[in-house]
Amino acid sequence: MKALLVLLLAQLCSASLVPEREKDPEYWRRQAQETLRNALRLQHLNQNVAKNLILFLGDGMGVSTVTAARILKGQLQHGQGEESLLEMDKFPFVALAKTYNTNAQVPDSAGTATAYLCGVKANEGTLGVSAGVTRDRCNTTKGQEVTSILRWAKDAGKAVGIVTTTRVTHATPSAAYAHSANRDWYSDGEMPPDALEGGCKDIARQLVENIPDIEVILGGGRKYMYPKNVSDVEYPHEEKHRGTRLDRRNLVQAWQDAKPPGKVAEYVWHRRELLALNLSRVDFLLVKFPFHPGMWNPARQEEGRAGITPCLLSNLPGSSGGRIDHGHHEGKAKQALHEAVELDRAIGLATRLTSTQDTLSVVTADHSHVFTFGGYTPRGNPIFGLAPMQSDVDRKPFTSILYGNGPGYKIVAGERENVSAVDFAHADYQAQSAVPLRQETHGGEDVAVFARGPMAHLRGGVHEQNYIPHAMAYAACIGSNRGHCNAAARPATPLLLPFLGLLLLL
Repeated sequence: MKALLVLLLAQLCSASLVPEREKDPEYWRRQAQETLRNALRLQHLNQNVAKNLILFLGDGMGVSTVTAARILKGQLQHGQGEESLLEMDKFPFVALAKTYNTNAQVPDSAGTATAYLCGVKANEGTLGVSAGVTRDRCNTTKGQEVTSILRWAKDAGKAVGIVTTTRVTHATPSAAYAHSANRDWYSDGEMPPDALEGGCKDIARQLVENIPDIEVILGGGRKYMYPKNVSDVEYPHEEKHRGTRLDRRNLVQAWQDAKPPGKVAEYVWHRRELLALNLSRVDFLLVKFPFHPGMWNPARQEEGRAGITPCLLSNLPGSSGGRIDHGHHEGKAKQALHEAVELDRAIGLATRLTSTQDTLSVVTADHSHVFTFGGYTPRGNPIFGLAPMQSDVDRKPFTSILYGNGPGYKIVAGERENVSAVDFAHADYQAQSAVPLRQETHGGEDVAVFARGPMAHLRGGVHEQNYIPHAMAYAACIGSNRGHCNAAARPATPLLLPFLGLLLLL
C-alpha cells in the first residue's frame, strides 16, 4: 500500500509539471508547423560574400554541456528550463565535427585548435604545425608550420582579433598565431634547454612577433610577458603572478614598439581602463589580465564579455573565451555550465550588433567531456539537483549530473558518499565520478557546429573538424580557395560593421 501511495504521488507531481498549453495537441502541431515554415525559408540560401567572420569556441562544450546549459539558462530566468533556447540554438544550420587528433582518439585542445583554426589535423599537444611534428621535439618543427584563418584574413587586408577569458597563450587561442611542438611553452621559462638551443620560440614571444598587427588581443597570462620575478602590477605581493621570462624581455613594451609610427597602440590591464578608452582613436589594443587557473571568477567573466563590445563597436574583430573546460576538469559542473551560459550571452550580444547579410557566425567546441546528466529526472528538476530515485544497489541518492571520471570519486566508510549529506548545489561541489582521477578527462564524441549568415548552409552533416576554417574562408573570399569570388555578383548589403572577428572560447 505504501509503495502504491508513493507511485501515485509521483504521478500527481509529474502531471503538475506539465504546462497547461502543452496538454493540448494543437500546441505541438502549431510548433512543428512553425518550425517547418522556418526550415522552408532556408531554401533561399544566403550566398553573399561574408565581410565579417565570428568564431565562438566553447572549450569543452560538448553536446551534453549545451543541453544542460540550456536548462540552466531557462531556470535562471525562472522557467522549467527544458523549453528554453540558447542563442546558439537559434542558428539555422547545425553540423557535427569529428574531433580526434591525428594520434589520439580522445583529443586535446592544441591539436583540435590547429584543426579548426588552421584547417589541418595535428598531433595532440602541438600547435599550428602539421602531424609531422612530434610533441616536445623542437627539431621536428621547421618546415611543418601551418597558418591559421587569422593569418589568411590579415593577408586579405582584414582586421583581426582574439578575446578569451583564459590566457591568450593557452592552446585554444594560440593556434591562431603560434607554431609550437609543445602547447605548454608559454614563455621561455617553461621551455627545456634543448628547445631553446634549437631555436624554438615560446608562445608569448610568437604572439608579439609572428603577426604583429593583430588589432585586438584580450585575455589572461600577463606574467608570461614580463621578465622573471618582476612583480605583477595588480598583485605585487603574490609570487605566482610574477614574470617568468628568462630572456628579461618586456613583451608588452615590445608589442608597443613594433607598431608603425602614427598608430595608437593601447595596453590596459583592468576593465575600468578598457571601458574608459576612446576606441575611435585606438588602432591596436592589448588587454592583459592575470590568469587564475582553477578559479571561477565572475568579475573576470564580465571583463571577457565586455571585451566583445569594444571589438565590435570599434570596427575591429572580436573574440571571446570562457572557462567551461576548466570547470569540467575539476568536476565542478556548476562553474562549467555558468561559463557556457556566459558564452551564450556573448553570442547574443554579437548577434544583436551584426547582420546575417554580411556576417557569418559560427559556434562550436574543440572537444567534449565525460559529463552527463540523467536519472529519470522530472520536468523542471533543478539541473544541479538530485535524481528522483535512489540507487537500487547501494540505496543512496545521487545527483542528476555525474562524470565518467574525475576528482568527484569518493568512498566514505567503504561505500559511495551519501550526497544528501553535502551541499551539492555549491559552486565548488565536485560531482560524483565513476573512476578516480585528479583531473577529469575530455570526451571523444563529436561536437556541434552552429552557423548563421553567408554560406552558413555549407555546415551540415558530419565533417572532420579541420573543415571548419576552410568553409569560413570560402564564405569570406580569403585564403587559397577564391576562384568563385571574382565572378560573385552577389555582394553583401552595405556593411554595418566592417570587421573580421575571431571569437575563441576556452
